[in-house]
Amino acid sequence: MAKEIAKQAMSVFEQIRQTDEHGNEFWAARQLAKYLEYTDFRNFLSVIEKAKEACKNSGQKVENHLVEFNEMVSIGSGAEREMNSYKLSRYACYLIVQNADPSKEVVALGQTYFAVQTRLQEIRQMDEYNRLDSEDEKRLFLRNEMAKHNIQLAAAAKDAGVIEPIDYAIFQNHGYMGLYGGLDAKGIHQKKGLKKSEQILDHMGSTELAANLFRATQTEEKLQRENIKGKQKANQTHFEVGKKVRKTIAELGGTMPENLPVADSIKKLEKDKQPGILTGKSKLKGNKS
Repeated sequence: MAKEIAKQAMSVFEQIRQTDEHGNEFWAARQLAKYLEYTDFRNFLSVIEKAKEACKNSGQKVENHLVEFNEMVSIGSGAEREMNSYKLSRYACYLIVQNADPSKEVVALGQTYFAVQTRLQEIRQMDEYNRLDSEDEKRLFLRNEMAKHNIQLAAAAKDAGVIEPIDYAIFQNHGYMGLYGGLDAKGIHQKKGLKKSEQILDHMGSTELAANLFRATQTEEKLQRENIKGKQKANQTHFEVGKKVRKTIAELGGTMPENLPVADSIKKLEKDKQPGILTGKSKLKGNKS
């Protein structure tokens, strides 16, 4: 029952999505406010202001994501009236639900929906990713992205108080346990039949890598955005983000990451990608160093 409610809620966010004359998607602020259970738009305006500030702090231009316009609003008996509002990009909606009242269940659902969709949109908009044809190329791309974001995640964790290597291993395990239904790194190794010397990330397909990339980026952002301090709070944050990603996968009808097939080592793909002396050429198109 809860799963069905969540699916319906997710679909509503898509149903209220609009498209302008240039084909750009947007959400109308007053309509979104109503769905997020803000009965007084003046209260929602304070959330919009926080989203604007977050947008500026992220290095984005506010005018690219929040544009003032006159929205037609129903005033009863079939009548409508123009009222000041905003056209919101998907990213603006993401920032809004991050700053909205977290006690509202629909806000929590919105946080998951817009976080996932925003990250997927970012990946789709990457020119390099869009040029990739094969599963192997996508794996290499996402594994490289994962490596970069793991460095950024480690820095954010360090700022939160996760200093020693053993503490960081525990921190990483919390993220895995949230995403993999309680399995830590050792448990994932056993579940997937990997040797102790084999790295989990090196044997993930593109779908599993994308889920872990989302886990890493969202944890990094949450640690920084909420200025989280202390090892225990950082661990709990990583676990909660992983759990939220898992919940989203379930709501979308996807396969749980621990049940996804084990891929051949990406180290072999990286080796094959190099124009080696013995092979003479790469097996992958679009080879980039």
